[in-house]
Amino acid sequence: VSPLQQRRELGADRAMRIKGAFLLFGLWILLSASFDVAHVVAGAIIAPVVMWLNPGGPPSANRLSWLAALRYLPWLIGRIIKSGFHVSRLILTPSLPIAPRLLRHQTTLKSDEELVVLGNSITLTPGTITVEVAPGELLVHALDETSSADLTDGVLDAKIASMFSAREGAQ
Repeated sequence: VSPLQQRRELGADRAMRIKGAFLLFGLWILLSASFDVAHVVAGAIIAPVVMWLNPGGPPSANRLSWLAALRYLPWLIGRIIKSGFHVSRLILTPSLPIAPRLLRHQTTLKSDEELVVLGNSITLTPGTITVEVAPGELLVHALDETSSADLTDGVLDAKIASMFSAREGAQ
């Protein structure tokens, strides 16, 4: 690697950290919903410090397809709403017809990013929670068989896999 290329990579890393600091600052202002001097100054100090402390990681071998993610989010929200009604029905039924179970879900998703999206999607859906994540496997608690249906039929894995594609030249 030439010194010129190293300087370019360092400059790109610095630019990415500056963009990240501005993004974090914007998120800080948005979430604090306060424009007084103390909040603005605190955000202006904390955002760059967080970016400076964050070492970053190696570039991911996967690329997120934003179009596929935009198709996934409404589907996930629909599943969350449907599951919410199902869990409400379970809770409000006097006999409480639950059949709790722990499932070992084998997945073909490989990257950390894919596993995080899968685990979080499971946990966001009422009636299921991700208990443990290991490469190629998740331990999931489900209230009943209906709550685990999207997981056991492979729909969730397929939808998440469609959001990610391998980068060219990645190993």
